[in-house]
Amino acid sequence: MKTGIVDAGGGLRGIYGAGIYDRCLADGVAFDACFGVSAGAGNIACFLAGQQGRDVAFYADYPFRRQYMSLWNLLTKHAYLDLDYLYKTLSRAGGENPLDYAAIRANHAEMTVVATNALDGSARYFTKDDLAQDCYDVLCASSSVPVACRPYPVAGIPYYDGMLSDPVPVEKALEAGCGRIVLVLTRPKTELADDQTDRVGARRVRRRYPAAAQAMRARAARYNAGVTRSLELERQGTVLILSPEGFPPMRPLQKDRAALLSLYRRGWEDAAAIADFLAK
Repeated sequence: MKTGIVDAGGGLRGIYGAGIYDRCLADGVAFDACFGVSAGAGNIACFLAGQQGRDVAFYADYPFRRQYMSLWNLLTKHAYLDLDYLYKTLSRAGGENPLDYAAIRANHAEMTVVATNALDGSARYFTKDDLAQDCYDVLCASSSVPVACRPYPVAGIPYYDGMLSDPVPVEKALEAGCGRIVLVLTRPKTELADDQTDRVGARRVRRRYPAAAQAMRARAARYNAGVTRSLELERQGTVLILSPEGFPPMRPLQKDRAALLSLYRRGWEDAAAIADFLAK
């Protein structure tokens, strides 16, 4: 039976997923297909590269550098997040923390990265074929949070975060033929998303990117629908949802190193359930 893992991302809370993937690598757990949204896209890239432990620094260390996430960036680069610092400086071959692109290409698993076309609001599903050595633009595009980032261009088209158009791509995993799916959420699975922040952000981008603004206003409803559908599939035994139940709430860009490392450990612990689920 074809297996898949879907990572819905969630800003720095994505370190929960990093713990899950590191446990999978330690236990020898693999998937036939991996789907990543936003921070989840970076997570699956590192997982497919087999680089256990690499992702921790991207959540618990680098966010405290002004080159990556800071008001200084906002003033000098007109974006709070500098995704090029992550993927063109740190992750390049010879960089401080290189991504093993050759290992990603050699991995048999399918890779799908979700981004949102800023011009029409539609979901775009990138694959390994859209990556190249030291060219990780699709990972930047998938993580380009409106307001915190400007849309990221790929082949001349501007893209925003995949969370706007397909925040929980479980249906995409089903379409790909996956019969067992692990879904990684970074908030409790019974917690619905609220659209208040999205509506404020949509007003900031609607003048230049009206379709993206419309997608942003619908993000919470899409997320809630995706989680509701996943809960139904979990009851049927098709999906296993891993989420930090009972963990203190964290904002997506909250820089609290102790809390982040605790969330990583929680992901590692929760991943123990995966092997038995896939063996059913």
